[in-house]
Amino acid sequence: MTTHRIGIIMHGATGALARQQHVASLVAIRKEGGLLLPSGLRLMPDPIFVGRSAERLTELADQTGIARWTTDLDAALGDADDAVFFDAATTSLRYDVLRKAITAGKHIYCEKPIAGSIEEAMDLVRRAEAAGVKAGTVQDKLFLPGFANLLMVVKSGFLGRILEVRLEMGRWIFDGALQPGQRPSWNYRKSDGGGLVLDMFPHWRYMLDALIGPITAVSCTHRTQIPRRWDENGAPYDVDVEDSVFAQLEFANGAIGSVNSSWCTRSRREAPIVLQIDGTDGSAAAGPHECWTQSAVNTPKGRAAAEKPTEPPGGDWQRVPQNAPLRNSYRAGWEFFLRHVVEGGDYAFPLIKGVAGVQLAELAYQSHRERRWVEVPPLQ
Repeated sequence: MTTHRIGIIMHGATGALARQQHVASLVAIRKEGGLLLPSGLRLMPDPIFVGRSAERLTELADQTGIARWTTDLDAALGDADDAVFFDAATTSLRYDVLRKAITAGKHIYCEKPIAGSIEEAMDLVRRAEAAGVKAGTVQDKLFLPGFANLLMVVKSGFLGRILEVRLEMGRWIFDGALQPGQRPSWNYRKSDGGGLVLDMFPHWRYMLDALIGPITAVSCTHRTQIPRRWDENGAPYDVDVEDSVFAQLEFANGAIGSVNSSWCTRSRREAPIVLQIDGTDGSAAAGPHECWTQSAVNTPKGRAAAEKPTEPPGGDWQRVPQNAPLRNSYRAGWEFFLRHVVEGGDYAFPLIKGVAGVQLAELAYQSHRERRWVEVPPLQ
């Protein structure tokens, strides 16, 4: 059996998301002896960590047993032995670093959003195509077991004609005064690429495209509910981006949707993200880990608001069994991309999917500014 090394430049490796999910995924693949391909070849990821703090990079290297790291991005891009470039650093820097990586001839895999505007995002797609490099974007939510089962339910036709979808996401993010905030402070500064719409609507776009179909129009309003926060060093700063967003969507198949997202709500839901789809023949509801269904023939008669419930909420729904092996959703994305780099062929998550996410975010901002519905045109 032949082992093939594949060098990966991991920019922003010490950030929480990269460290906890992406680095951990590659470390797990390495510990298992590499990624086995149908040809019998084993791919062995060989990351080099790139960041600004030598101290934090050293700590990460010690924790993972991966010795390669540098604070010199240009030097890393200049090494021909590393074919893949991954970016999970600050959103405001993404367009510039991806453009440099494409110019250096690297295959591109990146977190969302892939850029701060549609123009920049499309420019990256064109540059990648002209350079002949493979390029993909992270779409981790599709691999979470609950949402993966929801997608299976939709594809089975169980729901019949889809009527509507409701997506609720939220949790309380501490302001940093009495307890540390759970999100980095740059998320709350426009100059650093922060904002709830730009952060989460790329997720909602690829999820809803897969589950419901093309989005044709959006109506959105947002607020800055907590205008002052304290950063990682305890220094106060003013929030100049939205932390609460309410949107309505229309789809090409006639379905309608509501998407509510908030960093300032105390959730009483089963999970931070809950999505329900209703159709003529049945309904399905899912969080990241579980999916539940109710068919038309098993739908009970609804009770009046004044009637006291006789069983727990959702007690008359059926759980979709988890038949597929569980795997980390970020690792699943890495496996698809690494196979694509080595084997070529069709790839379900190209960079143009990332453009669609940026487009929805940009049009949602436009809808808020102009206080109206905005059409979502097909990407050319």
